[in-house]
Amino acid sequence: MALTTCELLWVKQLLGELGVEQPDPMKLFCDNQAALHIASNPIFHERTKHIEVDCHFVREKLQSQDIVTAFVSSNDQLADIFTKALRGPRVDYICNKLGIHNIYAST
Repeated sequence: MALTTCELLWVKQLLGELGVEQPDPMKLFCDNQAALHIASNPIFHERTKHIEVDCHFVREKLQSQDIVTAFVSSNDQLADIFTKALRGPRVDYICNKLGIHNIYAST
C-alpha cells in the first residue's frame, strides 16, 4: 500500500504540474480488509511491528486526506487479468468491464 500511495501522490503532483488539478483525494482500492484496517487503525500490535514505517506513511496520508481507501472484492479486481491465469467466463467478464473487444471474434 505504501508504494502505491507514493505512486498516487506522484501522479497527482504530475497532473498538477500539467495544469490538471485534482481537488479530491486520490482513491486507493484494496482487496485486503486487514491491510485497510491496519492502515486506518492508530493502535499497533506486536504482530504488525515489521510494517510499522509503511503503515505510518499510509496512515499520515489518510489523515491528511491526500488519499482515501476503499475495499474492492477479489471478484471485482480488474487487474487480475494482467497478473493471473484466468479462464473463459472470467476473462470475458473482465475484458467487458475494461472495454476490451476481441477483434477476431465472429459477430
